[in-house]
Amino acid sequence: MTPLAIASRPPLLIVLNTGSGRGEAADTRQIIETGCATAGREHRIYQVDRPDRLHACAREAVERARALHGIVVAAGGDGTTNLVAQATMGSGCAFGVLPKGTFNYFSRTHGIPADTGQALQVLLNEAPRAVQVGLVNDRVFLVNASLGLYAKLLEDREAFKAQYGRRRWVAFGSGLLSIVRGHRPWYLHMAWHGQERYIRAQTLFVANNALQLHQVGLPEADAPERGQLAAVALRPQGVFAIFGLLARGALGRLGEADGVLSFPFESMTVHPLYRSRRVQVATDGEIGWLDMPLHFRVSPEPLWLVRPMMAPELEAARQ
Repeated sequence: MTPLAIASRPPLLIVLNTGSGRGEAADTRQIIETGCATAGREHRIYQVDRPDRLHACAREAVERARALHGIVVAAGGDGTTNLVAQATMGSGCAFGVLPKGTFNYFSRTHGIPADTGQALQVLLNEAPRAVQVGLVNDRVFLVNASLGLYAKLLEDREAFKAQYGRRRWVAFGSGLLSIVRGHRPWYLHMAWHGQERYIRAQTLFVANNALQLHQVGLPEADAPERGQLAAVALRPQGVFAIFGLLARGALGRLGEADGVLSFPFESMTVHPLYRSRRVQVATDGEIGWLDMPLHFRVSPEPLWLVRPMMAPELEAARQ
């Protein structure tokens, strides 16, 4: 499936999450308006200052983009990008990103600069290119989806950020506290490619981001570039062993660690044993409840992302 025809100078319908980044919404808006005026490009900014308004603004931007043959743009972190992408999927609209979050794995793996002015130039000058999307049940994930300890880390991180601000040291500190507190392991039945396995795992992490996988050093790092997802299951570990895994991941050597099961797949079903029928799942850092069983798969439809041909950071990570 190809995107709808876009105008020769397509307007930009931009969903700007003022909660992403570090309170730089006014500066971001000024850069967008100045850059679009200089390029003679029509645009509209949907500024969102409350999380409960994000979905409605994304839907409005998509409908407007369809009518004008324009580009839907997410200006925010990976969570904002995920939600706007979810609204864009199936619409036929092209999609763009102005990264404003803490980690921005999606934009980085596709060569989109962190600087707003430079990212805007990508939107103004590059073409839409198909990129892979992951699905868990019917929920989109662009970077990763997870349950267990990793999802708990993300839930605690957001609570800490709400109290102390959106800074990397806050994310790191909340992660340490979550690990020390511990988390009950899961008993999972996983089925993929005609295989099945029962496993006791502290967390199950499914990745759709080659850059993130390369950085932690997993052999399946290029699975997202080959039309696959990568599953990473961590068997139950003590506190010091988990710190050891974090250290290996930081050094790009997680794939060498005992207690880590990883493999590529295109479609996988996960059933929990001895747990409730619903579970908290994190998709690109956003926590939500999903019904069991979980069905992870590569979406049959790509996202048509306006991006450069080359992704320098991903290429460097492969070296």
